[in-house]
Amino acid sequence: MPLYQYRCVACDHGFEEIQKFSDAPIKTCPKCGESAVEKQMSTGSFVLKGGGWYQDGYAKKKETVASKTKEKLIKENT
Repeated sequence: MPLYQYRCVACDHGFEEIQKFSDAPIKTCPKCGESAVEKQMSTGSFVLKGGGWYQDGYAKKKETVASKTKEKLIKENT
């Protein structure tokens, strides 16, 4: 289940809640009881580091000096 971040506009209290996708957003602040809670935008916690399926198989390959030189020689000879 996803972790959602909320902040109360009235008391500036920030908190997190684990909720199902189908659950309604929280509307009441657990600290002050006001109905002034807003859902916050946050970054995901899933990060791919190092080599792996994306970098090895799907990422755009960087051109090396050798490949540029080879392409230049082919163009000059044709």
